[in-house]
Amino acid sequence: MTATPQPVAQPSHRREILRLAVPAFLALIAEPLFLLADSAIVGHLGTAELAGLGVASAALATAAGVFVFLAYGTTSVVARHLGAGDERAAISAGLDGLWLSVGIGAVTAVVVAVAARPICALFGASPAALDQATTYLRISAIGLPAMLVIMAVTGVLRGLQDTTTPLIASVAGFGANIVLNVVLVYGLHWGIAGSAWGTVTAQTGMAVALVTVVLRQAGRRGSELRPHPGRVLAAARTGFPLLVRTLALRATLLVTTWVAASLGDVPLAAHQVALTVWSFLAFALDALAIAAQALTGRALGAGDTVGVRVTTATMVRWGVWGGLVLGLVLVALHGVIPPLFTSDPDVRATLGAALVVVGLGQAVSGYVFVLDGVLIGAGDGRWLAWGQLATLLAYLPIILTVRAAGPSGSASRDVVTLWLAFTAFMVIRAGMLGWRSRQDAWMVTGAR
Repeated sequence: MTATPQPVAQPSHRREILRLAVPAFLALIAEPLFLLADSAIVGHLGTAELAGLGVASAALATAAGVFVFLAYGTTSVVARHLGAGDERAAISAGLDGLWLSVGIGAVTAVVVAVAARPICALFGASPAALDQATTYLRISAIGLPAMLVIMAVTGVLRGLQDTTTPLIASVAGFGANIVLNVVLVYGLHWGIAGSAWGTVTAQTGMAVALVTVVLRQAGRRGSELRPHPGRVLAAARTGFPLLVRTLALRATLLVTTWVAASLGDVPLAAHQVALTVWSFLAFALDALAIAAQALTGRALGAGDTVGVRVTTATMVRWGVWGGLVLGLVLVALHGVIPPLFTSDPDVRATLGAALVVVGLGQAVSGYVFVLDGVLIGAGDGRWLAWGQLATLLAYLPIILTVRAAGPSGSASRDVVTLWLAFTAFMVIRAGMLGWRSRQDAWMVTGAR
C-alpha cells in the first residue's frame, strides 16, 4: 500500500526536530572532527603511518561499528516505551542494552587484540604500513568495551529525547583525545602508538561519565540495575537484524578499503583521509537520522502515524539540502584540505581529486541517512537487513571491476574511480530506502 499525501509540517514539529538534531549534530561532528585531527597528527609522521592508520581505523571501526544496534536499537525501544508513557520500562530496556554492550565489548576486545596482525594483513597493505596498523589496532582494542558502552548509553539518552548530554560528553572526551594525542605522539615521541593510547584513555573517560548519568536516572525511576539474563538475551535477539544490516554496510566500506590497498600506498593514504572526511560529513548529516530515530519511535509508541509522516517529509527535505550545501563547500575546499593531512605532494593531489567526488555525492547521502534513521526508529530491522544485503550484492560487481582493472598509472584517476563506484553504492541504497519509505507496512504502533 502506498502512503497518502503528506501533511505540511507545523512549526512545533520543526522545533522538536531541531531540539534533538542540533545537539546531535554537534555531538556527531565532534567524533569525526577529532578523527580528522588524529589523521592530521599521524599523517605528519609519514605516509606509511597514515596508510597504517587507514587500515587499522577500518578494522577498528568495523569491530565496533557492527554493534551499532546497541545505540540504534536501544533508541527505538526506549523511545517507544516513552511514547507509551512508561518511563521505568524505558530505562530498564536501556539498561539491558548496557549490560549487553559490556559482554560483547569484552569478547570483541580479546579477539581483536590477539588477531590484530592477521586482521590488518587482510587489507594487503605494504609491510611498513602493516606494522603501523598492527601497533595501532592492538592498543586500540583495549578501548573497545568503552566504545560499545558509549553506544548503548547514548542510545538510552537519545530514546529519552536527550541529545544534549551525549554532546557534552563528546566535546569533553574528544577534546581530551586531541591533547593526549599531541602529548603522546610528539611530546613523548610514541609515534602511532601514542595516538592509540590517547584515544583509549579518552574513550574510557567518556564511558564512565555517561554510565554515571544513566544510572542516576535509573535510580530516580526505581529501575532494576542488575542484569536480567532473559531480558539481555531478548535485547540481543531484537538487535540481530540491525547487526546483519550493519555487517553488510561495514562489508561495503571494508571491500572499498581493500580495493584501495590494492592500488598502492599513495591511493590508500588518500582514500583513508577521503573516507574520514566522508565520515565527518556522514556524521553531520546523521544528526537528522538521530532525531528521526527518537521521534519516529516515540510517535509510533503513542500511535501517531500522521506525525511520523510529517516529520519524515521535513527531515528528508532538510537532509537533501543539507547534503547539497555541505558537498558544495567540500568541493570549494578540495585544494585547501589536503595540506592539513600530509606533506606528500602525490597524496595531496590524489586526495584533492577524491574530495570532489565525495562532495558531489552528499545530497544523496543526506536522503539516505534520514530514511535509514526513520526505519530504524520504527523498528523495521528485518527489512533493513535484507535491503542492505541486496544493496551490497549490487555493489560488489562494481567495486570488484575497479580492483580487476588495477592501477592505471595515475593515483588520482584510480581514487576518483574508486569513489565514483562508492557513490554508485549510495545511489542504489537511496533507491531501496525510498521504495520502502513510501509503503505503510513499517508503521507499526504501540510500545513493542
